[in-house]
Amino acid sequence: MTPTTTEQPLYIKVHEHDNVAIVVNSLGLPAGTRFADGLTLTEHVPQGHKVALSAIAQGAAIVRYGEIIGYALRDIAEGSWIDESLVTLPEAPPLASLPLATQVPAELPALEGYTFEGYRNADGSVGTRNLLGITTSVHCVAGVVDHVVQLIERDLLPRYPNVDGVVALNHLYGCGVAINAPAAVVPIRTIHNLALNANFGGEVMIVSLGCEKLQPERLLTGTPDVQPISLEEHDIVRLQDEKLVGFGAMVDEILQVAERHLKRLNQRQRETCPASELIVGMQCGGSDAFSGVTANPAVGFASDLLVRCGATVMFSEVTEVRDAIHLLTPRVINEEVGKRLLEEMAWYDDYLNQGQTDRSANPSPGNKKGGLANVVEKALGSIAKSGRSAIVEVLSPGQRPTRRGLIYAATPASDFVCGTQQMASGITLQVFTTGRGTPYGLAAIPVIKMATRNALAERWHDLMDINAGTIATGEESIEQVGWRLFELILDIASGRKQTWSDRWGIRNQLAVFNPAPIT
Repeated sequence: MTPTTTEQPLYIKVHEHDNVAIVVNSLGLPAGTRFADGLTLTEHVPQGHKVALSAIAQGAAIVRYGEIIGYALRDIAEGSWIDESLVTLPEAPPLASLPLATQVPAELPALEGYTFEGYRNADGSVGTRNLLGITTSVHCVAGVVDHVVQLIERDLLPRYPNVDGVVALNHLYGCGVAINAPAAVVPIRTIHNLALNANFGGEVMIVSLGCEKLQPERLLTGTPDVQPISLEEHDIVRLQDEKLVGFGAMVDEILQVAERHLKRLNQRQRETCPASELIVGMQCGGSDAFSGVTANPAVGFASDLLVRCGATVMFSEVTEVRDAIHLLTPRVINEEVGKRLLEEMAWYDDYLNQGQTDRSANPSPGNKKGGLANVVEKALGSIAKSGRSAIVEVLSPGQRPTRRGLIYAATPASDFVCGTQQMASGITLQVFTTGRGTPYGLAAIPVIKMATRNALAERWHDLMDINAGTIATGEESIEQVGWRLFELILDIASGRKQTWSDRWGIRNQLAVFNPAPIT
């Protein structure tokens, strides 16, 4: 339907073959409500929840996005509310028989002339911020580093006005872990690559305890698939070093190392860079039934615009891709990339099996309250963030890209883990869509938060940076919101505008993905 006002009863049907639609009205609609096409509700249906457009027999397919999201547990009358208790979870698409690179999208027309004001680094990368990052080799030193960060912000940063801030790269890894386990490659690679994020300007310093398993030398060497970091010994502070007598000496040593880096960072200035230098992560959290029809499609449109500029765009969240994987494998640029995509899906299937759980553990209670019946429906909406471009590369958790364009970076679906892993993979800005609402933010990466519905954008007016709810009410098109997001990305990347999370100083802790054993 084509809604024109929020006062009339409205629903959204995504695909012509769908036998369900979602209610748009912010307070839901009561029993007896009659839509313009004659559909009448037999019971109250909350906002975002599904209504049966026709009678659905027990065992029959429930179809949304033109795909089967489940099967009816009992007969469902036309006009009835379909909540998650009425929908059985279908089998996941089998990986072995999926088509690879059979429908590679044609390259979209290039967009020329779009730029942003960024910080160019010696290695050619470009940051959206000019930050000092302090890498920790083990969580034992986090308290000391946090203390020193406060001193740097108070005493040192005023002397270096071109430096945007200082970030402690704290994490829960480093010791008490099976450091040589095969899966340890994930956290070691992640911590190594976090230090190399372009927003830190190539300035690497490490604070170590001294007795941990992840020694600074191993952190710098990383894993076989990374570029080793060359670092002078004086850029590593070991708190157990016998020359450091007392807490004050530890603090002074870290401050001295930090100031050397601050002096170099302070010499940097923003300069005009082509939009092709951007690396943008796309993520969703606190999703609802509107995510897949408003915010995520608008993000997908903006993703295509960025790709057309030659930029790099990453989408992630394995469990929120797995059930829609059959729609992605035809879009990979070639069979090799397709096989890599299947490898990441299979790896995560095995990871969940080892934990004696499965994909049904997703979605969350909030997702269900927002109208999502199961992970299949959630995945079909999630992949809309990828737009229409060909997938040119697939990354394991924490890997850095070797190509530009649309990239699948495998991560868990957890908001804070996904954000950390995308940051390790090199994003310098993130777009985060939400229907339920979250104050999520990252200290080192600007996070643009997009609301899926008007009610959230109005209630959280000083937390949501952009509203896609206008798509549901017909006030704007997907394309119009996508262009607004694209322009906001350039403004945020340039420092011309500030996200709400940055304005309020909202920061989530880093959460490095560690699938390896803890000893």
